[in-house]
Amino acid sequence: MDNSFLIGSHVSMKGTEMFLGAAQEAQSFNENVFMVYTGAPQNTVRKPVEKFRATEGEEYMTAHGLQQVVVHAPYIINLGNTTKPENFRFGIEFLKSEIQRAEAIGAKQIVLHPGAHVGAGAKKAIQQIADGLNEVIDPNQKVQIALETMAGKGTEVGRSFEEIAAIIEKINNPEKISVTFDTCHTNDAGYDVKNNFDEVLKEFDDVIGLDKLAVVHLNDSKNEMGSHKDRHEIIGLGTIGFEALNQIAHHPSLTNIPKILETPILKDTDNKKITYNPHGYEVAMLRNQRMNDNIIEDMKNQVAF
Repeated sequence: MDNSFLIGSHVSMKGTEMFLGAAQEAQSFNENVFMVYTGAPQNTVRKPVEKFRATEGEEYMTAHGLQQVVVHAPYIINLGNTTKPENFRFGIEFLKSEIQRAEAIGAKQIVLHPGAHVGAGAKKAIQQIADGLNEVIDPNQKVQIALETMAGKGTEVGRSFEEIAAIIEKINNPEKISVTFDTCHTNDAGYDVKNNFDEVLKEFDDVIGLDKLAVVHLNDSKNEMGSHKDRHEIIGLGTIGFEALNQIAHHPSLTNIPKILETPILKDTDNKKITYNPHGYEVAMLRNQRMNDNIIEDMKNQVAF
């Protein structure tokens, strides 16, 4: 296995196994990086750090060549909401605690959706997001907050590189801020990642700076470029396609950056309780740089990766 190619996926951190179980799941998919939520992404329920099995998970990572773990903050944090001060205060305090949880498992990046302006306009939200991050950031923290490029659904902020840059420009400790580049989001926001990724990357470099790019979310899209929909698809089965995503995954400018799959779990058409996880198959395709046209059938028949 080529450990210089950093590829992994979102894996589960739950039950009694927690971080150890997440590392084991990543290893079972032949990954060398992986991403976790410290609890359900839709709520704030979190176990005490003492129950994370952090040391065991880190030891397992070392023993099995797992090089990095990335944490994703929950979706419910919205530092851009200027209409509900209580939500803003909650977001600040919860993000502070998420940073502590991320550092407890050795993560160096915590992915964050910048937020939504809920009707007040992007300019006001950008200022408030920056104000919130300035309050959250401790100059001594080890983890960087990796602002994610967004699809522009609803009133999302971060739909353009300029909006991400505008937030970073207002941060007192900008070295604690990085960026997550999501291929589905940028496609849906109107960037031509399928046909002109080099140009998109150059624009990112011109506006934000490649030195800020710390995580790639490698996702295909169910929708056309510029749709502002944000619906992920299994690699090779969406509108971006395998060829483009494989090029991005192996792009020389992204060699040292973890590529994380967030592609959807497939539900059985007859029994919704039965699901099929594509991540091991996608990792194999990207390592081999060859599309598996039978990926759905292989998943359902549990064919080895």
